[in-house]
This record gives sequence, C-alpha cells and structure tokens, in this order.
Amino acid sequence: MDETEKTLLQQIREKEEEYLKKLEGIKKETDAAIASAQAEAESLLCTADSAAKTEAEQFYLQEKAKIEAEIADLKRTAAAERESAAARGAKNLPKAVEAIAGYVIRE
Repeated sequence: MDETEKTLLQQIREKEEEYLKKLEGIKKETDAAIASAQAEAESLLCTADSAAKTEAEQFYLQEKAKIEAEIADLKRTAAAERESAAARGAKNLPKAVEAIAGYVIRE
C-alpha cells in the first residue's frame, strides 16, 4: 500500500508539475498578447492624436481665412462709407459755410 500511495503521490506531483508548466505557458502567451495589445493601442492613440492635430489645424486655417475675408469686406465697406461721407461733406461744405457765416454775421 505504501508503494501505491507513493505512486499516487508521484502521479499527483507529476500532474501538478504538468499543470504548472501549462499555466506558465498560458501566462507567457497572455503577457505577450497584453503587451501586443498595449503596443497596438499606443500606436492607435498616436495615429489618432496626429490625425486630430492635422484636422484641427486645417479647421483653424479655414476659419482664419473666413475671418480674414470678413475683415477685408468690413474694411472695404467702411472705406466706401467714409468716402461717401467725405463726398457728402465736401458737397455740403459751401452751404454749411454760408449758413454759419450768415448766423455769425446776423448776430
């Protein structure tokens, strides 16, 4: 019976060793899969970050161009209004001088 028990104990130890080896192999595979997934995730994040920066820069430049065009339009409109006001002022200047001179002379 001692031999049978030893044999059983040996069999149990052998099975334990077998399972430990399998477990170590699975752990190595799992660690490798995790490392690969982390590297892939890091790569995807870098790619996404780069793409986002590129898109943001393009959006910025497009909006800046729109704003600059709007500013140019406003400057043209202001210049046209200023010229129009100056022309009306120049046209009405002689009448204004006469009216002012008339008030001053009467008083």
